[in-house]
Amino acid sequence: MIRIGVDLGGSKIEALALDAQGRELARRRIASPSHDYALIVVAIRELVTGMEGDLGETARVGIGTPGAVAPGSGLMQNANSTQLNGRPFVFDVARALGREVRVENDANCFALSEATDGAGAGQRLVFGVILGTGVGGGLVHEGRLWLGANAIAGEWGHNEMPARTENALPQTTCWCGRKRCIESYLSGPGLAADHARMMAAPRLDPRQIVRLARQGDASARATMARYAHRLASALATVVNVVDPDVIVLGGGLSGIDELYGELARRLPEHVFSDRCTTPVVANRHGDASGVRGAAWLWPA
Repeated sequence: MIRIGVDLGGSKIEALALDAQGRELARRRIASPSHDYALIVVAIRELVTGMEGDLGETARVGIGTPGAVAPGSGLMQNANSTQLNGRPFVFDVARALGREVRVENDANCFALSEATDGAGAGQRLVFGVILGTGVGGGLVHEGRLWLGANAIAGEWGHNEMPARTENALPQTTCWCGRKRCIESYLSGPGLAADHARMMAAPRLDPRQIVRLARQGDASARATMARYAHRLASALATVVNVVDPDVIVLGGGLSGIDELYGELARRLPEHVFSDRCTTPVVANRHGDASGVRGAAWLWPA
């Protein structure tokens, strides 16, 4: 049986069909009716059934979404696409498709993809990190997602940014309502806000900041140095707790090549051990990791 993974984003919904060996059979992408919950469910149904019609086969369906399914109520929680929160999303999509579906946080899907046949393949414990519009993570142990009792394993982005290694860490407020969330410093918007705050100037796009740093601009270089320091400090909290075999970075900011050398140098400064050999590597599947991981929610 084929698998179809669906990646539900704020601006697009992407579907990918894989065969039993993980080979891509088909891919479709549509604009997301992001502010209308009922239309999102309809769009997913039409996307899946249309792809099945083309392939001539019914698929197992996995979906990667923002947020997570609360284990007690079965309702969505903690999604920055807030129209999903409090909704019985799994039930509604399953009813629309007439079959069981599997739904996981999009960062979990990224981690599963990279652990299955990506940059973390063959490793016992993989921590997959999203550095994009938001910051998230997922843990995969021996090929299986580790969700935890509260279905929030890997949600390091909403822990507080470690402050003891930085004087005068600026105050931030996250969309979730908490102060000093890691996400509010290490996301793309967080990077842009930090640069603007230090420069007392309008925000630049993160890509502009990186480009200026590469051109030797002193203020942009200082911003990127702060970013690397904070990323290493925040990742060290994960290493100190679960000690993964590899950390795989994804999301738009994972494409900053200079980060990997900086993290190799800086991470040992924060890890509570006489050595730190944890590799931090770039993802293998790029933007396709989330949708591939959604398909891999159905193991062979």
